[in-house]
Amino acid sequence: MGYLAGEQVKVPESLVVKIWQRLLLDGTELTTEEGDSVKIIYPGRSNDDQGADFRDAVLTISGRLAIGDIEVHTKSSDWQTHRHQDNPVYNRVILHVVMWDDTGTATNLPNGETIPTVVLHKYIKSPISQWTNPLPTISVPCLKAAERLTKGVIAEFLDSAGEERFLAKAARFQTDLGQMEAGQCLYQGIMGALGYSKNKLPFLELASRLSLQRLESISRGKISDGECLAWQQALLLGTAGLLPSQRPNWHPGNDEWVDTLEGLWTSSCQARAMSHGDWHLFKVRPNNFPIRRIVAMSYLILRCRERGILDEVVNMIKGVAISKSHPGLKEGLIVTTSDYWASHFDFGSGCRIKMPTLLGSRRAAGIVVNVVLPFAYAWSRVNSHPEIEKEAFDLYRSYPRLAINAVERHMRNQLGLNNSLVNSARRQQGLIHIYNTLCTRGKCNCCPLSQPEAGNHV
Repeated sequence: MGYLAGEQVKVPESLVVKIWQRLLLDGTELTTEEGDSVKIIYPGRSNDDQGADFRDAVLTISGRLAIGDIEVHTKSSDWQTHRHQDNPVYNRVILHVVMWDDTGTATNLPNGETIPTVVLHKYIKSPISQWTNPLPTISVPCLKAAERLTKGVIAEFLDSAGEERFLAKAARFQTDLGQMEAGQCLYQGIMGALGYSKNKLPFLELASRLSLQRLESISRGKISDGECLAWQQALLLGTAGLLPSQRPNWHPGNDEWVDTLEGLWTSSCQARAMSHGDWHLFKVRPNNFPIRRIVAMSYLILRCRERGILDEVVNMIKGVAISKSHPGLKEGLIVTTSDYWASHFDFGSGCRIKMPTLLGSRRAAGIVVNVVLPFAYAWSRVNSHPEIEKEAFDLYRSYPRLAINAVERHMRNQLGLNNSLVNSARRQQGLIHIYNTLCTRGKCNCCPLSQPEAGNHV
């Protein structure tokens, strides 16, 4: 029996995480309560967002490969206490790690499936106080790659991976261009990017239900810019199911702009509305709130009122090619306003400070790198514009560094890299590509950065 088997010790979940990491670091042979052996290939990355404690882990359970998330609790009953069985985000969990199993029953996912449980107390052979010291990083084959390889070797691999990610995105756009109108393809790409990871799918669903053609048909009408915005916002927010009348127990009070949008939505006879429950609104920062991002799309469409989004984007790239000013490309996507949305992130929810920026420079730059440039590359190949194809690829290869995200931060820590090496958007994208195609697939043996003999052949 383990050291804590008979003790009633109050162990916080943060300490259980440390114990779990220490057991992995020591190479402890683990077994599930069901009697299956567990081998951790990739421990995943810490999750500071909604969902399980560790994202994208790779492991084998009695030799069967499993890829997904790992949730850690002090007691197995905490799964029910925290109501994870009712939250679909926990359908990704493949292993439940606990200090004590106080239920003796299987861990049930929201989709009805069960997952194995590993109980840690049986592996503890020393006083709990000895487990509170800071832990080194869990060892993976690529740990401290920067200390083993030259900067040139790592830079070359990051650049290559970044270009692979770009070309893969372009290939997906090229496939979509064979199935839909080019403007709609671009519009859906931008909408997906506006949703971030939490709301990407709802944004894509909204784009499929309410086409760009429908929105641009309003822009081409003989109405003022203000009327155009009102109609577009009414259709976008109404189709999204996010107008106050579509949300339970919502009372915005006397709000003239709400009344305007509600009236236009009612008169539009647009039937294909989504549900308010389709959106992730919990713990979303005001600046990133889906309603503000949806409204930003209406301003982008209005800005392109004369020629349409597709032509504007193509001409933006042509203009950048002439001026060679990378930041100038993202400026065309930045959205600011002085109207209702400068002081609201949601209907009836005023901001303590003014927030005139609906779409800032960081998000705009991310859309340029992840959507505009790969789309333009694909579109130019389909439509035989080799000069735009070349410019789109060259702009990507030299585009400045973007804001860091959670995956990049995890990878930089794992590889021991710093800003001087990850100094461009292409290399940032390269880290994400390595994470997605190698780390989270358990393919350490295929990664040049994990090979001790790696040299200039990388």
